[in-house]
Amino acid sequence: MEAFTPVFLDLYDPLKAGSIDGTDEYPHDRAISRAMGSTYKPNRYVQGIPECTVFIGRLSPNSTEESIKKVMKQYGSIVRARVVKDIITGFSKCYAFVEFGDEYQARNAVRSGNKTLIDDFEVLVDLEKERTLKGWIPRRLGGGLGGKRESGQLRFGGKDRPFRRPILRPDISIEKSDKMLMRRKM
Repeated sequence: MEAFTPVFLDLYDPLKAGSIDGTDEYPHDRAISRAMGSTYKPNRYVQGIPECTVFIGRLSPNSTEESIKKVMKQYGSIVRARVVKDIITGFSKCYAFVEFGDEYQARNAVRSGNKTLIDDFEVLVDLEKERTLKGWIPRRLGGGLGGKRESGQLRFGGKDRPFRRPILRPDISIEKSDKMLMRRKM
């Protein structure tokens, strides 16, 4: 088994994201199967430096670029802020991206700005994944991170829901556990 890491460092794996400890070998829901079979090309029209950009999720539907800048400016100089909106209705999708002046300021915002209140909503602040994490599959294609327990499609490995260390019992070998499972099925 590869070394245990509580987050995705350089490669996104939808199967691993769907497992609480990152050890699943088979997809347990259709969204994970869909994510494994899909390819995603990052939006080439996105502006800014990816390493200096942070994702802000769980925003109020009424949050604006100005209200986000007002709160996030304490972590560094802001180059640009953009609230993502539905192209048809024009309503906020309740997440945004903020680009800081340098990578250090962006990491400071991720470290210190998570669970900050913006417009009376506790927000999630994490690094942008679309352009920085190889193999990234967004939530709409069955990938992503986080999620709600009620939806039945939790994704692990992110800041909000990190992986848990696998439970490995040294007194039980793989062959022994397979034999135990076979006895239970009979």
